[in-house]
Amino acid sequence: MDIWNFMEYAAWALSALFGLFIIIDWLRTDSTYSEEVLTSSREGELEALTEEHHI
Repeated sequence: MDIWNFMEYAAWALSALFGLFIIIDWLRTDSTYSEEVLTSSREGELEALTEEHHI
C-alpha cells in the first residue's frame, strides 16, 4: 500500500470521529436544554424591541 491509501484511511477515520463527535454533542445538547430554549429566538426579540422605523 502506498501513502495515498493510508491518507484515504486516515480521512475516513477522521470523518467517522467527527461524525461521532457531532452525534455525542447533539445528544448532550438535547438532554441539557429544553425544546423551548433550543427553538427560541431571544436575539430576534431583542432586535425587534430596539429597532427604529423612520418613515
